Amino acid sequence: MAPAEKSKKSRPRNYDLGNGVVRFSRSRVYHKKALYKFVGKKVAPTKKPGKPKVVVKPIGGDKNGGTRVVLVQKRREVYPTQEKIKKRPGKRLFKNHVRTLRPSITPGTVLILLAGGHKGKRVVFLKQLQSGLLLVTGPFQINACPLRRISQRYVIATQTKIDISTVKIDDKINDEYFKRQREKRAKKEEGDVFQKKKEGYKVSEERKVDQKAVDKQVLEGIKKHPDRKILLAYLYASFGLRSSQFPHRMQF
Repeated sequence: MAPAEKSKKSRPRNYDLGNGVVRFSRSRVYHKKALYKFVGKKVAPTKKPGKPKVVVKPIGGDKNGGTRVVLVQKRREVYPTQEKIKKRPGKRLFKNHVRTLRPSITPGTVLILLAGGHKGKRVVFLKQLQSGLLLVTGPFQINACPLRRISQRYVIATQTKIDISTVKIDDKINDEYFKRQREKRAKKEEGDVFQKKKEGYKVSEERKVDQKAVDKQVLEGIKKHPDRKILLAYLYASFGLRSSQFPHRMQF
């Protein structure tokens, strides 16, 4: 093997084995690097020689003392009455932040929800929205989880993936699409004795049509999977832990 190929495949000695577990522990690295040799040792700080602020200059004349201390940088003669307003950098708005995504989460990855009304369900990841939230779907026909947004902090990425390269998602399905419309409270008028009851949330017909359109494409990708029967049962079943089961020891 050529040295150039070796350098490409080389990796650090203490690398990640997966799920946040590294190859060597902190105590192991402490002995491998021989850090015990440097415990208690203090290095004296080196001070850089600063520039002199004053200079001693000789002065002629018997009654002038012979020398005089002069400032290297003379003081200003005129000072402004008001300080200049400093230009502050523009506000770093949340919508302008750079969105990152875990490398284990790719389009088609099956995720396990850890929060919300559908926690424990396995869903299919579609894409990342402008706000950084993940767009996922059940599909609804399998586990009754509709199109919804969720933060990547509240999901577990599994190794199961579905080919959704042919799935086309409409551009209108974005962050604005999921915002609920809140109506302003009507002012009380004379004669209104009883308060009107608040109407509960109802799914719009547009949502239902979009849900069916996306789920139809996702189900086609599931049917093309070689283990489609097992995959359907996997998506239908909800995730849970039994006694003596720990998530940090499990491989998803």
